[in-house]
Amino acid sequence: MTARLVAAARLALGLWAAASLPALAAQDPCCRETEFEGQRFALCEVDADQDLRLFLSDESGEVFGTFNRLAAALDAQGSRLVFAMNAGMFHSDRAPVGLYVEDGEQRAGIVTREGPGNFGLLPNGVFCIGEGGFSVVESRAFAETAPECRYATQSGPMLVIDGALHPRFLPDSQSVFVRNGVGVSDDGQVAWFVISDQPVTFHLFARYFREALGANNALYFDGNVSRLYAPELQRADWGLPLGPMVGLVAPAG
Repeated sequence: MTARLVAAARLALGLWAAASLPALAAQDPCCRETEFEGQRFALCEVDADQDLRLFLSDESGEVFGTFNRLAAALDAQGSRLVFAMNAGMFHSDRAPVGLYVEDGEQRAGIVTREGPGNFGLLPNGVFCIGEGGFSVVESRAFAETAPECRYATQSGPMLVIDGALHPRFLPDSQSVFVRNGVGVSDDGQVAWFVISDQPVTFHLFARYFREALGANNALYFDGNVSRLYAPELQRADWGLPLGPMVGLVAPAG
């Protein structure tokens, strides 16, 4: 099955699943549909004073794996999942490939060596949620400076590095996938989470962050498994179980 057919099938199943989504409170919309160079993207924008977290497993150690399980767990705690997406690459057991920090606890260490696949396409990077805001930091620089992060997830490759596109991206590449990632504002007060609605190249995806959003640093999360949960867009994308997820949390009601 081609990447375009996979994307279409995932979208159709996601729309079917969206029929059971909860209504989103009017006071906290954060996601919208956008367009760039003829391609559609879903964009979720989060401010540093909002409750953004990373999630992997529940209190018993069982990996959440799906948006529905994560939303149900938060609901049981009196909270609500405003939006969520996959947030970093993972092994077959859904353990993070690289650095993963959740609520101040490091669960997996940083990987700085070059390796196979997109993760090892250096430079890769780390998305950090700290006390003062958000950052996307190249992995080796992160390992040297060890910034304090309440939550952190490593992935790769970097999409935009200090305003420059990753040097390996080609504008005429034939490799196209549905892709998702995160970019941050220069002052660290805004994080942009983006997923393409159609298969796109790395080059186009990175330019969306730099040129449409003004993000001088942005990080790729994944491709074939990329999914979004956004009740306000009537989306609950379907697919195989995930590893790390990022989600915005708000009080129930």
